Order: sequence, then structure tokens, then C-alpha cells
Amino acid sequence: MSQPIQDAFIVAAVRTPVGRIRGVFRNTRPDDLLSHVIRSALAGLPSFDQGRIDDVIVGCAMPEAEQGLNVARIGLLLAGLPDAVPGVTVNRFCASGLQAVAMAADRIRLGEADIMIAAGTESMSLVPMMGNKVAMNPRVFQGDRHVGIAYGMGATAENVARRWQVSREDQDAFGMRSHERAVTAIDRGDFGQEITPYAVETRRPDPESETVDVSTRSVKIDQGPRRDTNLESMAKLKPVFAAGGSVTAGNSSQMSDGAGAVVLMSERLVTELALQPLARFVGFAVAGVAAEVMGIGPVEAIPRVLKQTGIRQSELDWIELNEAFAAQSLAVIRELDLDQDRVNPLGGAIALGHPLGATGAIRTATLLHGLQRTRGRYGMVTMCIGTGMGAAGVFESLST
Repeated sequence: MSQPIQDAFIVAAVRTPVGRIRGVFRNTRPDDLLSHVIRSALAGLPSFDQGRIDDVIVGCAMPEAEQGLNVARIGLLLAGLPDAVPGVTVNRFCASGLQAVAMAADRIRLGEADIMIAAGTESMSLVPMMGNKVAMNPRVFQGDRHVGIAYGMGATAENVARRWQVSREDQDAFGMRSHERAVTAIDRGDFGQEITPYAVETRRPDPESETVDVSTRSVKIDQGPRRDTNLESMAKLKPVFAAGGSVTAGNSSQMSDGAGAVVLMSERLVTELALQPLARFVGFAVAGVAAEVMGIGPVEAIPRVLKQTGIRQSELDWIELNEAFAAQSLAVIRELDLDQDRVNPLGGAIALGHPLGATGAIRTATLLHGLQRTRGRYGMVTMCIGTGMGAAGVFESLST
């Protein structure tokens, strides 16, 4: 006999600050970042038997090397969770963190779990884009059918810029706005509730005393936003991916390191622990598009999730649209006629960074705390995905 779908509630959402590639987290392991956000997410909740956690689902786009060996299980054990708590790593490239949230919510909605942790972690400093060994199937290059899979992300952004007629000037202006909004948000303290500071330890040998000096730095803010960014300096940057192109380092997302975690519970457990949830998970959708224009993925995913949930686009008070590139962000905004005042009000990945598999969980934390602050109701996290996909998740804030 089938059971009715029940609600999944988010009771905690935290993230690390995001570090630039080879920046403040250059020597920090992604499983350590993961264990930190898991501990931090649980620390704000009332005491309960952590052995009751049904599963930990973690997104990671390049699950190998320092973030391999099922990083979900490694991270939860390093966080001190009981041996009885299982963990699984999932990979949907840039949407891995959001996919983890959706999968965790579904376990609760189906009545299979009462408490789940969804997270994402990625170190692009330690594990490069496409991983340490690129071994693409040769059949991708046979004919034109699948060759788009082999396109670099930047090349697909150039394709989108040309096909959707997004000018270099508009891309630079969009990138500039991302930095301006992010800097303003930092100065206002808008990220304070979602960020859990991370202590970076540095060890330096002292030959004279034959000892090792240990210093600790608490990282509390995102490293990516630039206060000195201006349109004149951005206009001087050369195209990176195509001769005569328009996509530059200034209007593209930053490669980054970071992690985020979300705790989800059933209504039964929320009531038992007398919690006030941050939000209700409403729905999630993913869709495929041509690989050579992968950045346009949200154009297909957003209408799909809105139809599924019965929510109108005009009801979305806040949209976290991952800024893989200004070109694809603007193409999505224009194609769907999104309200730019509601899209990334605190800046996006061009300023704040994009640690691949962690981004979905990180942007979920930003969205939910932002909705709480502004008393908004519905919000969305959406992004394009490598090899040609788009994902979108909808949340309902339960601000009091």
C-alpha cells in the first residue's frame, strides 16, 4: 500500500568561506572541510542521538585523490559521527551538492528516513578540473553526435555568447555587478549566519631552533570578491577560450575550494526536538541540453521544476543562479525573463567562487538564510552542468 508523500524540512544549513584556487585553503583537504561543516551543522541543533542519522549524502564533482574513497563516509567519520551512520558520494558535476540535498529530501519524503545530512565538498587546489587523469572515450570524437562532450567549459560559454548574442560589454557589466553585490553583502554581514569559520593551520620549520612553528588563522569571509574591480580593468582582460572571443577570467566563475552542509528532518523529528525549521524542500528537477551549449541548462530545468511544484516564476523571491559564466547566466536570464533584482542579490560565482560539487550545498545555505533575513517565501537554486544538463531546486522559507 502506497504511503502519502511527507514533507522534508531543513533545520540547519552552513558553509565554509570559499577560498580561491591555491589560496587560503590550498593545503586544506576537502574531507577536512567536509567534516567541519558536518560538525558545524549539527552543533546548532539540540542534543540527540547522532546514531539516528539515516544517511549522509555528499556531492563531489571530481571524487578522486584527496576527495576519493567515498569522501562522504570519510568525512562523516572524521566529523565524529557514530560508526553506524552510513555515507554515499554522488556526482552530477556542478549540481552535485544540490543533487545531494534533493536525494536526502526524497528519502524523508518517502518515509524512509527521519534525519539526513546533505553536503558538498571540493578542492580545486588539490584535485584539478577533470581530475588527475583525463581518459575520455575515443568514440566522443567519432563524428559530430557526441563531440560536444569534449568541449571545455569556456568553449561552451563562447558558443552560448554567440548563439544568444551576449556582448562582451554585457558580460563584463554582469561580472562587475557580481563583485559589487558580494562586497556589499560582506560589509553588511549578510553571510554571517551561514558561514562557519575555518581554522587554517600553517607549519613552518625553524632551522635555528630545530622546531616547527605552528600558526593558526581563522578564515571567516569569502576570498574571491574584489573591491578594486572596475569595468576599465575588466575590459583589458584578454579572451581565454577563443581568439576574438568574449569570455575572460573576469566574466567567468572562479575556481575555488569550499564545502557546505544541510541537515534535513521529517516533521515527526522536528516536532520531537521542538525545532523551528529554516525551510521546506519543495521540489527538484534536472534536464538535458546539447553539450556544446551546456550553460543554457537552467532554461530547461527551471520550467520543469515550476510545473512539478505548481509554483509560478513570479512567486520566486530569491534565485541563486550559479554564475558559471556571465554569458550563460545572461542567456538564461533573458530566455526566461528572470527578474535580475531577484537573481543573486548577494553576488554569484564570478565573485564568490565555484567549488564545483560543493556549490549546490553552499548556494542552498545562502538562499535559505537570505530568505529568512528578507522574509521571502519561495527561493530557487539552479545551475548549468557539464556535458549538457541543468538542475533546479525550490525551497519554501519558514521564517517566523
